Amino acid sequence: MLWIATQDDKSLINAKEITVDGKKIEGVIGSATMDHWSKNLGKYESNERALEILNEIYMKIEESNGFSVTYTMPKK
Repeated sequence: MLWIATQDDKSLINAKEITVDGKKIEGVIGSATMDHWSKNLGKYESNERALEILNEIYMKIEESNGFSVTYTMPKK
């Protein structure tokens, strides 16, 4: 289970999938046959920075020994 605190500190979501869309990072929170629901987790100055943060999330998952992982999106 992956819990992410959004960049604006207004939401804590259980993300099923994390994607980078340009400068934005989105978390998929649910899906159905032909539809999915996502939430903006953060927006950064460049696509490269967004990809760096995606890698940080990946490393946090890799380092985790437990069932649940938490991550707070950086402000910048």
